[in-house]
Amino acid sequence: MAVSTVDLSGAVWRKSSRSSGASNANCVEVAFVDAAWRKSTRSGGASNTNCVEVAFAGPAVAVRDSKNPDAATLAFPAVQWSFFLRRLGS
Repeated sequence: MAVSTVDLSGAVWRKSSRSSGASNANCVEVAFVDAAWRKSTRSGGASNTNCVEVAFAGPAVAVRDSKNPDAATLAFPAVQWSFFLRRLGS
């Protein structure tokens, strides 16, 4: 199995909202490269109440709520995303 790498030189890092305390002892930073987000074709209806956006960044696929793009983002290995999409179609 080949190991994938992602160029993070252009990534913007931010402290996770889950990091606790002023001592910075339990800090985690998260980043995503400047990915192009697009609304999923599986998002339904004209009401836009069930909308997700996806972005492809190297070996990862990110998913977020299009109504709240600054909230949590989920990231999955691209191979797992492909498996997920195949399962949706069955």
